[in-house]
Amino acid sequence: MKLWVRRLYFGGLILAPIMLLILPANFFDSGPPLCLSVILFHRTCPGCGMTRACMHLAHFDYASAFRYNKLVFIVFPALLFLWAMEVIRTGKKLFASKRSKNSPVG
Repeated sequence: MKLWVRRLYFGGLILAPIMLLILPANFFDSGPPLCLSVILFHRTCPGCGMTRACMHLAHFDYASAFRYNKLVFIVFPALLFLWAMEVIRTGKKLFASKRSKNSPVG
């Protein structure tokens, strides 16, 4: 992967959660549902409300998060773990490529 693409990806990994924290907790509360189960079959699925629940949990609104989807207390920590692992993996690759460019040729 080219260095500029890796930098752009790493920047997006860092900026995306910051942008979600800047937005108000109720930013995703209104609007049409995006769930295919609701759109096609008019039935909710186990993941319905997860985006809204994660947004409220990120803003420490535990009651609203629980109301939107009870599984958020399992899914959100898992997502945080996966995000952190991806930041570490991408950061290691990004900074390792910088070190290899700056190392003296023997």
